[in-house]
Parts: sequence; C-alpha cells; structure tokens
Amino acid sequence: MLRGVFFSTEKERDSLGKIIVNIVILIGVIGIGIYYSLKKIGLELDFSFVKQFQGRILDGFLLTFYISISSFVLSSLIGVIVFLFQRSNLIILRYFSLLYVKFIRGTPLIMQIYLFFYIIGTAWGIDNRFVAGVLILSIFEGAYIAEILRGSFESIDKNQIEIARAIGYTKKQTIKFVILPQLIVQTIPALTGQFASIIKDSSLLSIIAIIELTQTMREISSLNFKLFECYILLGVLYLVFTLPLSYISEKLERRFKYEN
Repeated sequence: MLRGVFFSTEKERDSLGKIIVNIVILIGVIGIGIYYSLKKIGLELDFSFVKQFQGRILDGFLLTFYISISSFVLSSLIGVIVFLFQRSNLIILRYFSLLYVKFIRGTPLIMQIYLFFYIIGTAWGIDNRFVAGVLILSIFEGAYIAEILRGSFESIDKNQIEIARAIGYTKKQTIKFVILPQLIVQTIPALTGQFASIIKDSSLLSIIAIIELTQTMREISSLNFKLFECYILLGVLYLVFTLPLSYISEKLERRFKYEN
C-alpha cells in the first residue's frame, strides 16, 4: 500500500491524495533542514519589520509587476519584428537580426544594462529610469522571444506548406490558415515561461537605482540589518509571481502537446 502512495510511473496520473501526502512530506523535510541550519549558526529570523515597511514593499512589488508586464509586451513585439527580419529577403535585415541575437545572448544582462543606460540612454536623453528599465529588459528578452518563434516555425512540417500551395492557397492564406495557428500553439507555453524569466531578470535593474522589489529589500535591509529575513522575503515574493506562471506554462504545454 505504501508503495502505491510513493511510487508511480511517468505515464500514470497521480491522485490528489498522493500529491498532497508527498508535498507535505517534502515541505516538512525542507523545513526541518532549514530550521536545523538556522539553529546551527544561531540565527533567529525576525520578520517584524514587514509591518513597518509594508507600504514600501508593496510599492516595490507593484513596480516589479508593471516593469515585467510592460517589458513582456514590448519584448514580444521586438521578438516578432526580429523573427520577421530573420525571414526577410533583405540581407541587411537578416544580418541585423543575427548580430542582435548573438550579441544579446552572448553577453550578460548586467553589462547590457550599463551599456544601454549610461551610454546609449544618456546619449539619447532617456532620463526616466522606469522607461529605461523597460527598454533595456525588452531589448534583452526580445532576442530570446525571437529565438522561440524561430524554433516554433522551424518545427512546422514543411510538407504542410507545400500541400497548402498545391491546393491553391495563396501565400497570405498559407500564413493565416496553416503557419500562424501552429506557431501560436507552439509558442504560447514557451512565452509564458519567458515571462517568468522577465520577472526574475527585472531584479538586475536595481543596479541603475530603479526602486523595484529587489532594490526596495536592499534598502530596507540596510536600515534594519536583517539581511537574511529581507532576502528570504524577497524570494517568497518573487515566487508569488513566478509559481502561478510556471503552473500555467506546464498546463498549456500539456494541453497543446495533447492537441498536437
């Protein structure tokens, strides 16, 4: 009977009871491990500061949300444009998209933040740090979204395009009725996962003094010297963002995989 609670094959669907039992045990083991570690170093966590700084924490939380949403919309647009450039007959556009993707994916985000904010942003008079942060994050994430689109497009069976042409579809109809539906189906789960990455990457914008969640917690920890508590709370708040997205991404992936 115990084997039935703790073992299942990959193809079996676990019952709700099995899931709850295993998750409770897992959380208990992790909790005991953390508690033992804290006791061993003599650290007692104190989160009483949360009430005092709740307004600032909420402001940082909301700013991270606004930056992430704005960056996701703009980076999706950039990703689509770069993907179209990759398919363009104009050589200069293809090479532009190639260089853009290689540069963004081959260099760390922290270097790009300094480059775009202090050199390009200053040169073009972008003073608003929120706007600068959204632009920087969007340019960075746009390269990854373009690659997601490229991968999804290349996974479409080319015979379908040939068949569409053979039965008389125009290029526009082939895109509308054959390519686009499959591209959307295969891209949506990956885009949901990419949104979670945008939320996490937004924490690096704190280096240009954008008072988002990470910078807020950094400032609070410098006031109350509760470094561990602040960063543990920071991790929990980011999980509030990312866990639902991971769940939605997995659900979409399973659903579209089944439909395919």
